[in-house]
Amino acid sequence: MMQTVKNVRHLVTSTKHAVSELTVPVPWGQIRGKVWGPDHGRRVVCLHGWADNCGTFDTLLPLLPQDYKYVAFDLPGHGQSSHRPPGVPYYFQSYVADLYRLVKALQWEKFSIIGHSMGGNIGGMFSALYPEMVDALVLLDSYGFLPTDVKEMPEVMRQGMEELLKYENREERVYTKDQAFQRLQAGNPTLSEQSARILLERGTRQVEGGLVFSRDFRINLKNIMRFSTEQCLELQSRITTRVLVLLAEEGFEKRFAESYQAKLISNILQGYREPNGVVVTLPGDHHVHLNHPESVAPFITDFLQSNGPSNLTSPAEDPEPAKL
Repeated sequence: MMQTVKNVRHLVTSTKHAVSELTVPVPWGQIRGKVWGPDHGRRVVCLHGWADNCGTFDTLLPLLPQDYKYVAFDLPGHGQSSHRPPGVPYYFQSYVADLYRLVKALQWEKFSIIGHSMGGNIGGMFSALYPEMVDALVLLDSYGFLPTDVKEMPEVMRQGMEELLKYENREERVYTKDQAFQRLQAGNPTLSEQSARILLERGTRQVEGGLVFSRDFRINLKNIMRFSTEQCLELQSRITTRVLVLLAEEGFEKRFAESYQAKLISNILQGYREPNGVVVTLPGDHHVHLNHPESVAPFITDFLQSNGPSNLTSPAEDPEPAKL
């Protein structure tokens, strides 16, 4: 495994590509993101977790194969992407639709997905709904699906609706740079200092008097669209591509070990293993891919290079992307 890490690092120093910005128009504004790699490279979409932004992949992608084309975007309400219109909640299914919008704008018909946390759940749902479009799925400290007890659903839905009305006119709080850093680390204790500063680059914007967090406060409200155990297992059964699950010992593995969801999670993981998927538990915490990408990159590299049909095209054949 150490040899794999050395090979990846050598590849980075010899063939590293520049990073460019991505802008995709949507009816309520725009989706922003980043692009790594050559236009003719195998296509990979990278999905960040809740309240993060596409900067979460800044340290990982330079350690992955450099002849691939990676697109990471800020989910609506996160980073530099537009917030949803006033009064509109952040339904989980809407994020899945956002991914569909993006790949259609890029004219991508086949691609791989790397998703962290909530981004992994988006990737799992998309892979279940559009299995013909996904040739490999990588879940970073994510199970792809997470159920809610059906008995809790009415209360969760009610709380989410009431929160939306209560907080829709909430004023933004202005921070100094140091205060914003401290606030982010307080809410995400697993982030290293470097990782927190990376996320703050896209996660804040300048206003009079200081900085405000660019994410929409509405993403903090209860998501009223939930899935039962039965629904999660049915959706997972529709995924046809191979799946790599990389779990952190101090991440979700620890968080859900004693929860009512533990048995279902065990069933989900077994479901990934049975069709020749791979489930690995690594030392680290929920943001291990950002804090210690060198421990994650070899597994992803080996998995991507051994899975999925090649979708390489010549530069002349690569379709015109959305505005770059």
